[in-house]
Amino acid sequence: MKVDQLVSLLGSEDLLKFKSETVSKDLLHIPSPNFIDEIYGISDRNPQVLRSIGSLFGTGRLKGSGYLSILPVDQGIEHSAGASFAANPIYFDPENIVKLAIEGGCNAVASTFGVLGAVSRKYAHKIPLIVKFNHNELLTYPNKSDQILYGTVREAWNMGAAAVGATIYFGSSESGRQIIEVSKAFQEAHSLGMATILWCYLRNDAFVKEKVDYHLAADLTGQANHLGVTIEADIIKQKLPERNGGYKALNLGNSSYGKLDERMYSELASEHPIDLCRYQVLNCFSGRAGLINSGGASGKNDLKDAVTTAVINKRAGGTGLISGRKAFQKSMKDGVELLNAIQDVYLMNEVTIV
Repeated sequence: MKVDQLVSLLGSEDLLKFKSETVSKDLLHIPSPNFIDEIYGISDRNPQVLRSIGSLFGTGRLKGSGYLSILPVDQGIEHSAGASFAANPIYFDPENIVKLAIEGGCNAVASTFGVLGAVSRKYAHKIPLIVKFNHNELLTYPNKSDQILYGTVREAWNMGAAAVGATIYFGSSESGRQIIEVSKAFQEAHSLGMATILWCYLRNDAFVKEKVDYHLAADLTGQANHLGVTIEADIIKQKLPERNGGYKALNLGNSSYGKLDERMYSELASEHPIDLCRYQVLNCFSGRAGLINSGGASGKNDLKDAVTTAVINKRAGGTGLISGRKAFQKSMKDGVELLNAIQDVYLMNEVTIV
């Protein structure tokens, strides 16, 4: 992709020309070809974990760049298989999920025990497998939000996985149990030489105030990221922030929630999407744990939306994108095209860190 094509997709040059006046990039650890040596390499990760992280960063079209493009397909459980794959039924077959990741030039494919276990002997040596070991489920009536274990870290290791992934619903009534479960699982994964990726999501009905949803507020998602790195997730997966002021909204009236400092909003962030994302990066221990943002749900303008998210993430100092529904809820050809467009952003020298 060339710059003029990117500008055409974005609709303007605004994101490419934006200059931040908040957190300087000099305070961040920026993705680079030497990121593993300089950042992960000085941590307590053992050589086997470093090798696994190296396989993630060393595969696909972005290999050697310091950036990641991951295909995640766990929606068969999280969102129900019928609802997720009705748009393209070939993805009921796990092999097509892995094929899309390979043909799309991804660094890795993330999915369930069932999906990856069904084809692991054929593909574990061809593309890094990331086994997601906990999920929500949508058959309990009424539906509830809770992440429960679907298998063990040892099972993921036996199928040749390079990494394990998990979700914690921070802020939920079940978050304490989830933090303990995932912390123990991540410790075991590291002991076995696998990398760890944490989906740092928020879940609490109280996070919606006066019809404004603060589940995607930069201050709250940033703190979730900070907790995720604290339990030694190597990579943090987070949704792109859409607003700020979650702590403020939750402290209106007679409530007393969390802790805040006005400089979180006046000096460490602005209302610009790149600055909001940078606040998420800052909370990933200044970028020592790579931040990959979600590609989001499929819609009418998937290509534009995906490329826009990639530009925001890269310019903020993030490490890449994890994009699923936008890729697999269309033909494989179009899915590959979308994944390649995301990767092109990270390969473009013209798209720089703010």
